[in-house]
Amino acid sequence: ALLADKDLLSFVVGKKGTMLEFAAESLRGDRDVVLQAVRSDGLALRLASEALRGDREVVLAAVAQDGDALAMADESVRADREIVLQAVRTNGAVLELASEELRNDREVVEAALRFDGLSLRFAGQGLREHREVVLVAVRQHGAALEFASQALRADRELVREAINRTPKAIAYALGGLQDDDELLEFVRDVRCRIQKEGR
Repeated sequence: ALLADKDLLSFVVGKKGTMLEFAAESLRGDRDVVLQAVRSDGLALRLASEALRGDREVVLAAVAQDGDALAMADESVRADREIVLQAVRTNGAVLELASEELRNDREVVEAALRFDGLSLRFAGQGLREHREVVLVAVRQHGAALEFASQALRADRELVREAINRTPKAIAYALGGLQDDDELLEFVRDVRCRIQKEGR
């Protein structure tokens, strides 16, 4: 049975957003009901009317609850800086869905990298060549080194930072650093530390 009572539905979706699935079609387009649903579960955005999937306030509420909701939002809001910034703070990988302009926005990219360093792969080329940006990425996940520019993959100190976080990151080093005795010893030291401490 479809839920057609707005007050009852608002209460229900406020507890479990995906219950929006059982709403009458007209209520899936009701802004108040959908806001309640996405505040409870951002992924409920997929059940909203097409118009509300492009509504800035609704999408902002959804991505604040779950960054993955950006994938369900209308493409028009993927260029909205505030929405994308909010989304990448809860899931860095959704940087992939952002507009090209925002994938080249340092603040947006660094917010994504703090959550998931591997999101560097979705950053604009200029930012993958930027030492400070790549440093944020490899400090979160050393294997992000793979997505850095060739010059930075040959930067000894940057490679060392990556290894310190993820020893296998040595595999992405260039410029002869994969065979560097000092760095190979550092890899062994970090692996021992991780085995002892758990990180």
